[in-house]
Amino acid sequence: MSTVAVIGDGGWGTALAMLLTANGHCVTVWGPFPDYLAAVRTARENKLYLPGVALPPEIRWTADRDEAAAGAECAVMAVPSRFFREVAASFVGRLPPACPLVSVAKGLDPATRRRLTEVLAELFPGRTVAALSGPSHAEEVARGMPTAVVLAAADPRAAVALQRVFAGRRFRVYTSEDVVGVELGGALKNVIAVAVGVSDGIGFGDNTRAALITRGLAEMARLGAALGAQPVTFSGLSGLGDLIVTCTSRWSRNHTVGERLGRGERLDRILADMKQVAEGVWNCAAACELARAAGVDLPIAREVRAIVHENKDPHDAVESLLARDLKPEA
Repeated sequence: MSTVAVIGDGGWGTALAMLLTANGHCVTVWGPFPDYLAAVRTARENKLYLPGVALPPEIRWTADRDEAAAGAECAVMAVPSRFFREVAASFVGRLPPACPLVSVAKGLDPATRRRLTEVLAELFPGRTVAALSGPSHAEEVARGMPTAVVLAAADPRAAVALQRVFAGRRFRVYTSEDVVGVELGGALKNVIAVAVGVSDGIGFGDNTRAALITRGLAEMARLGAALGAQPVTFSGLSGLGDLIVTCTSRWSRNHTVGERLGRGERLDRILADMKQVAEGVWNCAAACELARAAGVDLPIAREVRAIVHENKDPHDAVESLLARDLKPEA
């Protein structure tokens, strides 16, 4: 049994707290709002972020950073990328020196475009940092539906140790040394999911969806290889696996945003209706900047950025993609 601090009280942090508790660990969840956490504690339900799921009484909930960090043998960073650096920095000096940190957020630091384990390594030098990713909607993990994910760390021994912390009866965990590929897969698939949602919202069919997923995967692997990832990683759970689920699931916030954009709704109205973050909205710009610096072409991501941040008409974005020069598939 380990003492685990889950930093972030959203749906994914809550689902992982349930999983880790079921695995026999002592879990404390930190969130920023004391009154809301008191309501979660009393109702034993995270009504905003994971409604309808009964929470085990063993989970502790706190807005006190020192209380959350005390004695932690593992810290799970479940904070959206927009707030990741700020929240992680607030735990510097609080987490025990030997405590490894696992990023389960699927995004990039918007200010620096760095991967989130890079942010952790910068803030907590000398620590073990890892990334957990794969097809893992919180709503299904919390209900015990089977899935498989991948945990990546540069040190294979650390990856195996953390694998044992997370692996459960219906939560299979593989290990990887390709931290770059696993993190980029988790971040970039959200951008492609917005594109697929736009296509569905316009009213296009299965052929269009399949083409976007396939060519989106090519973009992910192309940028990943340029940034030092192993291309084969993108055919695995953190690449193709997560891409499929995020592009097709009713739980996918990124697909939902894209679908509503495709129907002609305004982004500000869409985001105002959402309780949770759609990472693809914020990461499409970061992905395009990374690609520009690396000299890599990401046409789908570029059109998503134009729709989201430049108010480009989705129909015009489709025409831009189809009007590109013809070329070999490879």
